[in-house]
Amino acid sequence: MSAPRLHVCITCRAGRTPAPEEAPQGAQLHAALAARLGDAAAPRLAPVACLANCDRGCSAALSAAGKWTYLLGGLVPAQADDLLTYAALYAASATGTVLPSRRPASLGRAVLARIPAPELLA
Repeated sequence: MSAPRLHVCITCRAGRTPAPEEAPQGAQLHAALAARLGDAAAPRLAPVACLANCDRGCSAALSAAGKWTYLLGGLVPAQADDLLTYAALYAASATGTVLPSRRPASLGRAVLARIPAPELLA
């Protein structure tokens, strides 16, 4: 099975306007994740221009073929390690489901929605 894809909104400003020399917070989150990736088991990181979740801070979506897609919000760059831990748990799950009790504590309220894979729809 292929590694999951972690889509990160790089245009997200987390509800504020950054200083001219400052990257949007979503781009900072993407950079923090990219700096930590390196092994084959890691998710494939995919920058996206917008996940239309602007009122809920930085957003990311985790997806893989045959699994539920999870939308997360209210993320900050400091959560990069926890987000990668969550992605590893997602990859290990047959359906992508990671019970709240198994998620890193900082992501306890970050899951905003889950979307079924087309092949899961009857």
